[in-house]
Amino acid sequence: MSKRPNILWLCTDQQRFDTIRALGNSGIRTPNLDQLCADGVAFTHAYCQSPVCTPSRASFLTGRYPRTTGCRQNGQQMPADELLLPRLFADAGYRCGLAGKLHLASCSDGKIEARIDDGYHDFWWSHHPQPDWANANAYTAWLTEKGLKWEDLYEQPPSGSPYWKHGIPAEHHQTTWCAEMAVKFIHENARVPWFFSFNCFAPHHPFDPPAEYLAHYAPEAMPLPKTRKGELENKPTFQQLDAEWAHNEPGGFHSGAMTDRDRRETVAAYWAMCEHIDHEVGRILSALDETGQRDNTLVIFMSDHGEMLGDHGLWFKGPHFYEEAVRVPLIMRWPRHYRAGHQVDGLVELIDLAPTLLEAAGIPLPPDRLQGKSLTTQLTGSANPHHHRDAVFSEYYNSWTHADAYATMLRTETEKIVIYHGTGQGELYDLENDPDEFENLWDVPAQAARRARLVERCFDASVFTLDPGPTRLGPF
Repeated sequence: MSKRPNILWLCTDQQRFDTIRALGNSGIRTPNLDQLCADGVAFTHAYCQSPVCTPSRASFLTGRYPRTTGCRQNGQQMPADELLLPRLFADAGYRCGLAGKLHLASCSDGKIEARIDDGYHDFWWSHHPQPDWANANAYTAWLTEKGLKWEDLYEQPPSGSPYWKHGIPAEHHQTTWCAEMAVKFIHENARVPWFFSFNCFAPHHPFDPPAEYLAHYAPEAMPLPKTRKGELENKPTFQQLDAEWAHNEPGGFHSGAMTDRDRRETVAAYWAMCEHIDHEVGRILSALDETGQRDNTLVIFMSDHGEMLGDHGLWFKGPHFYEEAVRVPLIMRWPRHYRAGHQVDGLVELIDLAPTLLEAAGIPLPPDRLQGKSLTTQLTGSANPHHHRDAVFSEYYNSWTHADAYATMLRTETEKIVIYHGTGQGELYDLENDPDEFENLWDVPAQAARRARLVERCFDASVFTLDPGPTRLGPF
């Protein structure tokens, strides 16, 4: 068995930070993630580099900001000269595998996602559960082998709601399939160093958990989303439109028509999806125990970005930089190397994972590429857990919906600024006195000096995130 650590990277899609019982959500059931927190290190203020999929994933898989990778939008192709972590691990002798989503290139309109030299040897690709790619969706093939069709299993029994659905039964769910592929990979590669990416589509909308998990959550016990009457009146104008139709798409998710009962039921559906994920994470972690690989496997649990879930009247994702959209769960475990039961509340970014994992495996960091700041001393408990970065930075450049939205966010421990470039609009929050981000101070005359200071600081951050390469060869 290899002495180098295996890497088990568990990445969900669109899971917000407050979906783990051990980290403060007393209404959700996540026993396996709770145990992972007890056995490892939980980062309570981890931030993605973009609030939508492709630019975020491109960033944490390279350790570089969206503006640096050039992969700034959903629907773009990852540049072929970017170095992905699985490629670096494969070059170092690791066996690399993936189950589920990758999303570093467009795969809409029936296109199969194009791959660069990503390093994955076992590539079980399934961007989402729907059978849109009959010859490429590995999950669809798995169902077909069982004599099943996704269309026949979905929403049975019917939900009767325009906001949430009954999804595939758990035994046939895409999240379950992803876990089965992970377990298969773990059992088959117990004697070589490996790197595996588990990338389920859940809890991404549509909100469609297996009925057996939804039954665990009574709608009347669910909290209502955090809103304040009139709060959007002094916020960017597109947010007022998004509060009526999610993604500003009339005919789609009519959030403005929701009753409080609808909102509670939808929160219940989202939490149920997170509980199902937790169950499957437990199965994967058990496979490590069964094969004697627990102590030699570095486990990461995280998500690519968050979900608004009705807070501030907004649903899903988009050019939003509220905590619910950009703050994600991050838990890491490596027995006897990382401090068990430790919690870090300092600000960290997902690009910080790349140098951390390479250091753990003893793989040299590629020169003039990585922009992340290693978490190793935080993980071992030798650094101040209340401070890792002075600020975190996130970007949205016409990344998905809202084609005219170009925005950057800078968040410190006590303040947040969001600039919607070219519009004169923005958001400014005093997080000490307004942690829920209700009061936008952008246009408040008394806050002009604070706004100017943070605009300058956000501009500095955008400059300092330029590509550090190519290597400078001489003074001139």
